[in-house]
Amino acid sequence: MSPNLRIAIRFLLARKRSMFMSLAGIVFGVGFFVVTQAQTSGFEEVFIKTILGTDGAVRIEDKFQDTLRAIAAGGLKTQSGFIVANRDKRRYIEGVENPRLIREALRQFRNVSAVSEVVRGSVVVRSALRSQACQIYGIHLNDHLAVSDLASQIVLGDLETYRNQPTGVLIGRTLADRLQVTVGDTLILSAQDENRRFRVSAIYETGVRDIDKVRLYVHMSEARSLLHRPFGASFLQINLYDRDRAPADARHMEDVLQHTATSWQEREKVWLDVFKALRVSSAITVSTIILISGLGMFNTLAMIVMEKTREISILRSMGYTRSDINAVFMWQGTIVLIIGTLLGWGMGAAVTYGVSRLPIRIRGIFSTDTFVVNWSIWHYVAAALTAAVIVMIASLIPARRAARLEPGDVIRGTAT
Repeated sequence: MSPNLRIAIRFLLARKRSMFMSLAGIVFGVGFFVVTQAQTSGFEEVFIKTILGTDGAVRIEDKFQDTLRAIAAGGLKTQSGFIVANRDKRRYIEGVENPRLIREALRQFRNVSAVSEVVRGSVVVRSALRSQACQIYGIHLNDHLAVSDLASQIVLGDLETYRNQPTGVLIGRTLADRLQVTVGDTLILSAQDENRRFRVSAIYETGVRDIDKVRLYVHMSEARSLLHRPFGASFLQINLYDRDRAPADARHMEDVLQHTATSWQEREKVWLDVFKALRVSSAITVSTIILISGLGMFNTLAMIVMEKTREISILRSMGYTRSDINAVFMWQGTIVLIIGTLLGWGMGAAVTYGVSRLPIRIRGIFSTDTFVVNWSIWHYVAAALTAAVIVMIASLIPARRAARLEPGDVIRGTAT
Protein backbone atom coordinates (compact mmCIF):
# COMPACT_ATOMS: atom_id res chain seq x y z
CA MET A 1 0.00 0.00 0.00
CA SER A 2 1.43 3.38 -1.03
CA PRO A 3 1.99 6.08 1.62
CA ASN A 4 -0.50 8.38 -0.11
CA LEU A 5 -3.23 5.73 0.05
CA ARG A 6 -2.45 4.94 3.71
CA ILE A 7 -2.74 8.62 4.63
CA ALA A 8 -5.97 8.94 2.66
CA ILE A 9 -7.52 6.04 4.63
CA ARG A 10 -6.49 7.61 7.96
CA PHE A 11 -8.04 10.95 6.93
CA LEU A 12 -11.24 9.15 5.92
CA LEU A 13 -11.48 7.32 9.24
CA ALA A 14 -11.13 10.65 11.02
CA ARG A 15 -14.63 11.59 9.79
CA LYS A 16 -16.30 8.21 9.59
CA ARG A 17 -19.87 9.40 10.09
CA SER A 18 -19.77 12.02 7.35
CA MET A 19 -18.09 9.69 4.89
CA PHE A 20 -20.56 6.93 5.71
CA MET A 21 -23.46 9.23 4.82
CA SER A 22 -21.81 10.12 1.50
CA LEU A 23 -21.08 6.45 0.86
CA ALA A 24 -24.71 5.49 1.59
CA GLY A 25 -25.93 8.14 -0.85
CA ILE A 26 -23.70 6.78 -3.62
CA VAL A 27 -24.84 3.21 -2.91
CA PHE A 28 -28.51 4.15 -3.12
CA GLY A 29 -27.94 6.42 -6.12
CA VAL A 30 -26.10 3.78 -8.13
CA GLY A 31 -28.55 1.06 -7.07
CA PHE A 32 -31.68 3.01 -8.00
CA PHE A 33 -30.06 4.16 -11.24
CA VAL A 34 -29.62 0.52 -12.26
CA VAL A 35 -33.16 -0.43 -11.19
CA THR A 36 -34.93 2.42 -13.01
CA GLN A 37 -32.97 1.87 -16.20
CA ALA A 38 -33.65 -1.88 -16.06
CA GLN A 39 -37.38 -1.25 -15.69
CA THR A 40 -37.81 1.41 -18.38
CA SER A 41 -35.66 -0.43 -20.92
CA GLY A 42 -37.38 -3.70 -19.97
CA PHE A 43 -40.85 -2.37 -20.78
CA GLU A 44 -39.48 -0.80 -23.96
CA GLU A 45 -38.04 -4.17 -25.01
CA VAL A 46 -41.40 -5.87 -24.46
CA PHE A 47 -43.09 -3.16 -26.52
CA ILE A 48 -40.59 -3.62 -29.37
CA LYS A 49 -40.95 -7.41 -29.23
CA THR A 50 -44.74 -7.05 -29.39
CA ILE A 51 -44.55 -4.71 -32.37
CA LEU A 52 -42.11 -6.94 -34.25
CA GLY A 53 -44.16 -10.02 -33.43
CA THR A 54 -47.36 -8.39 -34.66
CA ASP A 55 -46.55 -6.08 -37.56
CA GLY A 56 -43.03 -7.16 -38.53
CA ALA A 57 -39.77 -5.25 -38.89
CA VAL A 58 -40.51 -3.73 -42.31
CA ARG A 59 -43.75 -3.32 -44.25
CA ILE A 60 -43.82 -2.99 -48.05
CA GLU A 61 -46.97 -1.19 -49.23
CA ASP A 62 -47.99 1.18 -52.00
CA LYS A 63 -46.15 1.37 -55.31
CA PHE A 64 -44.96 4.84 -56.24
CA GLN A 65 -43.75 6.70 -59.29
CA ASP A 66 -41.57 9.79 -59.05
CA THR A 67 -43.02 12.66 -61.03
CA LEU A 68 -40.65 14.42 -63.44
CA ARG A 69 -39.55 18.00 -63.71
CA ALA A 70 -37.39 19.82 -66.24
CA ILE A 71 -34.14 21.47 -65.18
CA ALA A 72 -32.45 23.96 -67.50
CA ALA A 73 -28.83 23.18 -68.34
CA GLY A 74 -26.44 25.41 -66.42
CA GLY A 75 -29.30 26.81 -64.38
CA LEU A 76 -30.38 29.07 -67.26
CA LYS A 77 -33.92 29.31 -68.51
CA THR A 78 -33.31 27.90 -71.93
CA GLN A 79 -35.12 25.27 -73.94
CA SER A 80 -32.17 22.90 -73.65
CA GLY A 81 -32.79 21.16 -70.35
CA PHE A 82 -32.97 17.70 -68.87
CA ILE A 83 -35.50 15.72 -66.85
CA VAL A 84 -34.97 14.53 -63.27
CA ALA A 85 -37.14 12.63 -60.80
CA ASN A 86 -39.08 14.84 -58.40
CA ARG A 87 -39.18 12.81 -55.21
CA ASP A 88 -41.08 15.52 -53.35
CA LYS A 89 -44.21 14.75 -55.36
CA ARG A 90 -44.72 11.05 -55.88
CA ARG A 91 -47.67 9.39 -57.54
CA TYR A 92 -48.88 6.41 -55.49
CA ILE A 93 -50.71 3.26 -56.57
CA GLU A 94 -52.41 1.55 -53.65
CA GLY A 95 -51.15 -1.89 -52.67
CA VAL A 96 -48.62 -4.30 -54.15
CA GLU A 97 -49.54 -5.23 -57.71
CA ASN A 98 -47.16 -8.16 -58.13
CA PRO A 99 -46.33 -9.61 -54.69
CA ARG A 100 -44.65 -12.69 -56.14
CA LEU A 101 -42.14 -10.57 -58.06
CA ILE A 102 -41.46 -8.43 -54.97
CA ARG A 103 -40.92 -11.55 -52.86
CA GLU A 104 -38.34 -12.82 -55.35
CA ALA A 105 -36.52 -9.47 -55.17
CA LEU A 106 -36.59 -9.47 -51.37
CA ARG A 107 -34.73 -12.77 -51.30
CA GLN A 108 -31.66 -10.87 -52.52
CA PHE A 109 -31.55 -8.88 -49.27
CA ARG A 110 -29.29 -10.74 -46.87
CA ASN A 111 -30.98 -9.36 -43.75
CA VAL A 112 -34.46 -10.56 -44.79
CA SER A 113 -35.41 -13.79 -43.02
CA ALA A 114 -39.07 -14.20 -44.06
CA VAL A 115 -41.86 -12.48 -46.01
CA SER A 116 -45.63 -12.76 -45.64
CA GLU A 117 -48.17 -11.59 -48.21
CA VAL A 118 -51.29 -9.97 -46.67
CA VAL A 119 -54.62 -8.91 -48.18
CA ARG A 120 -56.44 -6.48 -45.91
CA GLY A 121 -59.96 -5.14 -46.09
CA SER A 122 -62.79 -3.63 -44.04
CA VAL A 123 -65.73 -5.84 -43.12
CA VAL A 124 -68.61 -5.96 -40.67
CA VAL A 125 -68.56 -8.96 -38.37
CA ARG A 126 -71.78 -10.16 -36.77
CA SER A 127 -72.33 -12.63 -33.99
CA ALA A 128 -75.63 -13.79 -32.53
CA LEU A 129 -75.65 -10.82 -30.14
CA ARG A 130 -74.00 -7.83 -31.85
CA SER A 131 -72.05 -6.58 -34.85
CA GLN A 132 -68.93 -4.46 -35.27
CA ALA A 133 -66.76 -3.04 -38.02
CA CYS A 134 -63.32 -4.60 -38.20
CA GLN A 135 -60.56 -5.59 -40.62
CA ILE A 136 -59.75 -8.99 -42.05
CA TYR A 137 -56.21 -10.02 -42.86
CA GLY A 138 -55.92 -12.71 -45.50
CA ILE A 139 -52.72 -14.69 -44.90
CA HIS A 140 -50.85 -17.83 -45.86
CA LEU A 141 -50.50 -19.31 -42.38
CA ASN A 142 -46.98 -20.76 -42.66
CA ASP A 143 -45.60 -17.56 -44.18
CA HIS A 144 -47.21 -15.39 -41.52
CA LEU A 145 -45.99 -17.55 -38.66
CA ALA A 146 -42.44 -16.90 -39.92
CA VAL A 147 -42.83 -13.10 -39.65
CA SER A 148 -44.91 -12.87 -36.46
CA ASP A 149 -45.46 -14.33 -33.00
CA LEU A 150 -48.98 -15.44 -33.86
CA ALA A 151 -48.28 -19.01 -32.76
CA SER A 152 -47.39 -17.90 -29.22
CA GLN A 153 -50.27 -15.40 -29.06
CA ILE A 154 -53.00 -18.06 -29.25
CA VAL A 155 -54.85 -18.21 -25.90
CA LEU A 156 -57.84 -20.38 -26.85
CA GLY A 157 -58.12 -23.03 -29.55
CA ASP A 158 -55.21 -24.03 -31.78
CA LEU A 159 -53.72 -23.24 -35.16
CA GLU A 160 -54.12 -26.79 -36.46
CA THR A 161 -57.88 -26.40 -36.32
CA TYR A 162 -57.55 -23.17 -38.27
CA ARG A 163 -55.16 -24.77 -40.75
CA ASN A 164 -57.60 -27.58 -41.53
CA GLN A 165 -60.70 -25.39 -41.55
CA PRO A 166 -61.08 -23.44 -44.84
CA THR A 167 -63.65 -21.06 -43.31
CA GLY A 168 -61.81 -20.76 -40.02
CA VAL A 169 -61.03 -17.38 -38.49
CA LEU A 170 -58.57 -16.19 -35.83
CA ILE A 171 -60.10 -13.47 -33.69
CA GLY A 172 -58.57 -11.11 -31.13
CA ARG A 173 -59.51 -11.61 -27.50
CA THR A 174 -60.92 -8.10 -27.07
CA LEU A 175 -63.12 -8.48 -30.14
CA ALA A 176 -64.22 -11.94 -29.04
CA ASP A 177 -65.30 -10.54 -25.66
CA ARG A 178 -67.24 -7.74 -27.32
CA LEU A 179 -69.02 -10.14 -29.67
CA GLN A 180 -69.39 -12.69 -26.84
CA VAL A 181 -68.08 -15.58 -28.92
CA THR A 182 -65.63 -18.36 -28.23
CA VAL A 183 -63.92 -21.16 -30.12
CA GLY A 184 -66.39 -23.06 -32.31
CA ASP A 185 -68.94 -20.24 -32.57
CA THR A 186 -70.12 -18.93 -35.93
CA LEU A 187 -69.54 -15.41 -37.27
CA ILE A 188 -70.91 -13.72 -40.37
CA LEU A 189 -68.55 -11.41 -42.26
CA SER A 190 -70.05 -8.85 -44.63
CA ALA A 191 -68.18 -6.93 -47.30
CA GLN A 192 -69.32 -5.37 -50.58
CA ASP A 193 -72.90 -6.69 -50.25
CA GLU A 194 -71.65 -10.20 -49.69
CA ASN A 195 -72.05 -12.29 -46.55
CA ARG A 196 -69.87 -15.26 -45.62
CA ARG A 197 -70.16 -17.59 -42.67
CA PHE A 198 -66.97 -18.36 -40.70
CA ARG A 199 -66.20 -20.40 -37.61
CA VAL A 200 -63.91 -19.26 -34.80
CA SER A 201 -60.91 -21.61 -34.86
CA ALA A 202 -58.82 -19.86 -32.22
CA ILE A 203 -58.58 -16.67 -30.16
CA TYR A 204 -55.31 -14.74 -29.96
CA GLU A 205 -54.07 -11.93 -27.73
CA THR A 206 -51.21 -9.62 -28.70
CA GLY A 207 -51.69 -7.28 -25.73
CA VAL A 208 -52.14 -4.34 -28.12
CA ARG A 209 -55.77 -3.41 -27.58
CA ASP A 210 -56.13 -1.54 -30.88
CA ILE A 211 -55.17 -4.74 -32.70
CA ASP A 212 -57.06 -7.26 -30.60
CA LYS A 213 -60.36 -5.44 -31.03
CA VAL A 214 -60.40 -5.05 -34.84
CA ARG A 215 -58.22 -7.66 -36.53
CA LEU A 216 -59.42 -10.99 -37.92
CA TYR A 217 -57.14 -13.49 -39.67
CA VAL A 218 -58.64 -15.65 -42.43
CA HIS A 219 -57.17 -17.82 -45.15
CA MET A 220 -55.87 -15.93 -48.20
CA SER A 221 -58.31 -17.60 -50.62
CA GLU A 222 -61.31 -16.64 -48.47
CA ALA A 223 -60.11 -13.04 -48.10
CA ARG A 224 -59.63 -12.66 -51.87
CA SER A 225 -63.08 -14.09 -52.54
CA LEU A 226 -64.85 -11.95 -49.92
CA LEU A 227 -63.06 -8.72 -50.88
CA HIS A 228 -63.12 -9.42 -54.64
CA ARG A 229 -59.35 -9.05 -54.91
CA PRO A 230 -58.13 -12.00 -56.97
CA PHE A 231 -54.70 -10.43 -57.54
CA GLY A 232 -52.15 -8.34 -55.69
CA ALA A 233 -51.72 -7.72 -51.97
CA SER A 234 -52.32 -4.92 -49.52
CA PHE A 235 -48.80 -5.16 -48.13
CA LEU A 236 -45.88 -7.50 -47.49
CA GLN A 237 -44.79 -8.02 -43.90
CA ILE A 238 -41.05 -8.67 -43.52
CA ASN A 239 -38.97 -10.14 -40.73
CA LEU A 240 -35.25 -9.33 -40.41
CA TYR A 241 -32.31 -11.11 -38.81
CA ASP A 242 -31.02 -7.79 -37.42
CA ARG A 243 -33.92 -5.56 -36.43
CA ASP A 244 -31.70 -2.52 -35.83
CA ARG A 245 -30.86 -2.37 -39.55
CA ALA A 246 -34.53 -1.91 -40.46
CA PRO A 247 -34.32 1.83 -41.38
CA ALA A 248 -31.37 1.33 -43.73
CA ASP A 249 -32.94 -1.79 -45.26
CA ALA A 250 -36.25 0.04 -45.75
CA ARG A 251 -34.55 2.87 -47.64
CA HIS A 252 -32.71 0.37 -49.83
CA MET A 253 -35.93 -1.53 -50.51
CA GLU A 254 -37.67 1.66 -51.59
CA ASP A 255 -34.91 2.47 -54.07
CA VAL A 256 -34.88 -1.04 -55.52
CA LEU A 257 -38.56 -2.02 -55.41
CA GLN A 258 -40.22 1.37 -56.02
CA HIS A 259 -42.68 0.64 -53.21
CA THR A 260 -42.97 2.42 -49.88
CA ALA A 261 -41.08 0.56 -47.18
CA THR A 262 -41.68 1.49 -43.55
CA SER A 263 -39.42 0.29 -40.74
CA TRP A 264 -40.75 -0.48 -37.28
CA GLN A 265 -38.72 2.45 -35.88
CA GLU A 266 -40.56 4.84 -38.20
CA ARG A 267 -43.98 3.33 -37.53
CA GLU A 268 -43.59 3.50 -33.76
CA LYS A 269 -41.47 6.66 -33.48
CA VAL A 270 -43.86 8.34 -31.03
CA TRP A 271 -43.83 5.48 -28.52
CA LEU A 272 -40.09 4.96 -28.87
CA ASP A 273 -39.56 8.67 -28.11
CA VAL A 274 -41.78 8.30 -25.05
CA PHE A 275 -39.71 5.39 -23.72
CA LYS A 276 -36.50 7.33 -24.43
CA ALA A 277 -37.82 10.34 -22.53
CA LEU A 278 -38.75 8.10 -19.59
CA ARG A 279 -35.24 6.61 -19.49
CA VAL A 280 -33.58 10.01 -19.56
CA SER A 281 -36.01 11.46 -17.01
CA SER A 282 -35.51 8.60 -14.57
CA ALA A 283 -31.72 8.79 -15.00
CA ILE A 284 -31.72 12.52 -14.25
CA THR A 285 -34.02 12.10 -11.24
CA VAL A 286 -32.00 9.29 -9.68
CA SER A 287 -28.71 11.06 -10.42
CA THR A 288 -29.75 13.81 -8.01
CA ILE A 289 -29.22 11.31 -5.18
CA ILE A 290 -25.62 10.84 -6.30
CA LEU A 291 -25.26 14.61 -6.77
CA ILE A 292 -26.41 15.28 -3.20
CA SER A 293 -23.97 12.66 -1.96
CA GLY A 294 -21.24 14.34 -3.98
CA LEU A 295 -22.04 17.67 -2.35
CA GLY A 296 -21.86 15.97 1.04
CA MET A 297 -18.46 14.54 0.14
CA PHE A 298 -17.27 17.95 -1.01
CA ASN A 299 -18.27 19.42 2.33
CA THR A 300 -16.60 16.57 4.25
CA LEU A 301 -13.31 16.84 2.32
CA ALA A 302 -13.34 20.63 2.73
CA MET A 303 -13.70 20.16 6.50
CA ILE A 304 -10.84 17.67 6.48
CA VAL A 305 -8.64 20.23 4.70
CA MET A 306 -9.47 22.81 7.38
CA GLU A 307 -8.91 20.37 10.25
CA LYS A 308 -5.73 18.82 8.84
CA THR A 309 -3.84 21.94 7.82
CA ARG A 310 -1.06 21.23 10.33
CA GLU A 311 -0.76 17.62 9.21
CA ILE A 312 -0.65 18.77 5.60
CA SER A 313 2.06 21.32 6.39
CA ILE A 314 4.08 18.63 8.16
CA LEU A 315 3.76 16.39 5.10
CA ARG A 316 4.93 19.23 2.88
CA SER A 317 7.89 19.84 5.21
CA MET A 318 8.79 16.17 4.95
CA GLY A 319 9.11 16.47 1.18
CA TYR A 320 5.58 15.70 -0.05
CA THR A 321 4.87 17.61 -3.22
CA ARG A 322 1.64 19.34 -4.18
CA SER A 323 0.79 16.42 -6.43
CA ASP A 324 1.22 14.05 -3.46
CA ILE A 325 -1.19 16.07 -1.33
CA ASN A 326 -3.59 16.28 -4.25
CA ALA A 327 -3.35 12.47 -4.64
CA VAL A 328 -4.16 11.93 -0.95
CA PHE A 329 -7.51 13.69 -1.25
CA MET A 330 -8.30 12.21 -4.66
CA TRP A 331 -7.65 8.79 -3.16
CA GLN A 332 -10.30 9.49 -0.54
CA GLY A 333 -12.87 10.19 -3.22
CA THR A 334 -11.75 7.13 -5.20
CA ILE A 335 -12.09 4.83 -2.18
CA VAL A 336 -15.62 6.03 -1.46
CA LEU A 337 -16.47 5.80 -5.16
CA ILE A 338 -15.24 2.21 -5.57
CA ILE A 339 -16.92 0.92 -2.42
CA GLY A 340 -20.15 2.81 -3.17
CA THR A 341 -20.27 1.61 -6.77
CA LEU A 342 -19.68 -2.05 -5.90
CA LEU A 343 -22.29 -2.00 -3.13
CA GLY A 344 -24.64 -0.04 -5.40
CA TRP A 345 -24.26 -2.63 -8.16
CA GLY A 346 -25.11 -5.39 -5.70
CA MET A 347 -28.11 -3.48 -4.39
CA GLY A 348 -29.28 -2.68 -7.93
CA ALA A 349 -29.06 -6.32 -9.01
CA ALA A 350 -30.92 -7.55 -5.91
CA VAL A 351 -33.71 -4.97 -6.19
CA THR A 352 -34.00 -5.53 -9.95
CA TYR A 353 -34.44 -9.26 -9.37
CA GLY A 354 -37.05 -8.59 -6.69
CA VAL A 355 -38.97 -6.16 -8.90
CA SER A 356 -39.01 -8.68 -11.76
CA ARG A 357 -41.01 -11.02 -9.50
CA LEU A 358 -43.73 -8.50 -8.68
CA PRO A 359 -47.09 -9.23 -10.34
CA ILE A 360 -48.66 -6.58 -12.56
CA ARG A 361 -51.22 -6.86 -15.34
CA ILE A 362 -50.77 -4.53 -18.31
CA ARG A 363 -52.80 -4.59 -21.50
CA GLY A 364 -52.83 -1.76 -24.01
CA ILE A 365 -49.64 -1.34 -26.02
CA PHE A 366 -48.18 -4.67 -24.90
CA SER A 367 -49.05 -7.57 -22.64
CA THR A 368 -47.34 -8.57 -19.40
CA ASP A 369 -48.34 -10.07 -16.06
CA THR A 370 -45.15 -9.13 -14.16
CA PHE A 371 -42.75 -6.22 -14.02
CA VAL A 372 -40.36 -6.53 -16.93
CA VAL A 373 -36.66 -5.75 -16.49
CA ASN A 374 -33.79 -5.73 -18.93
CA TRP A 375 -30.51 -7.13 -17.61
CA SER A 376 -27.86 -5.06 -19.36
CA ILE A 377 -24.27 -4.44 -18.29
CA TRP A 378 -24.51 -0.95 -19.79
CA HIS A 379 -26.91 0.10 -17.02
CA TYR A 380 -24.19 -0.68 -14.49
CA VAL A 381 -21.54 1.07 -16.57
CA ALA A 382 -23.70 4.19 -16.93
CA ALA A 383 -24.39 4.25 -13.19
CA ALA A 384 -20.67 3.92 -12.40
CA LEU A 385 -19.69 6.66 -14.86
CA THR A 386 -22.32 9.03 -13.45
CA ALA A 387 -21.08 8.43 -9.90
CA ALA A 388 -17.44 8.77 -10.98
CA VAL A 389 -17.97 12.16 -12.63
CA ILE A 390 -19.84 13.60 -9.65
CA VAL A 391 -17.53 12.18 -6.96
CA MET A 392 -14.32 13.14 -8.75
CA ILE A 393 -15.51 16.72 -9.28
CA ALA A 394 -16.53 16.89 -5.61
CA SER A 395 -13.07 15.63 -4.57
CA LEU A 396 -11.03 17.76 -6.98
CA ILE A 397 -11.72 21.20 -5.46
CA PRO A 398 -10.78 20.30 -1.85
CA ALA A 399 -7.76 18.37 -3.16
CA ARG A 400 -6.47 21.38 -5.10
CA ARG A 401 -7.05 23.63 -2.09
CA ALA A 402 -5.07 21.27 0.15
CA ALA A 403 -2.26 21.08 -2.41
CA ARG A 404 -1.89 24.87 -2.37
CA LEU A 405 -1.19 24.98 1.38
CA GLU A 406 2.37 26.07 2.21
CA PRO A 407 4.07 25.15 5.51
CA GLY A 408 5.13 28.75 6.11
CA ASP A 409 1.58 30.04 5.71
CA VAL A 410 0.29 27.50 8.20
CA ILE A 411 2.92 28.48 10.77
CA ARG A 412 2.16 32.21 10.32
CA GLY A 413 -1.60 31.51 10.42
CA THR A 414 -2.16 33.03 6.98
CA ALA A 415 -3.18 29.82 5.20
CA THR A 416 -6.46 30.07 3.25
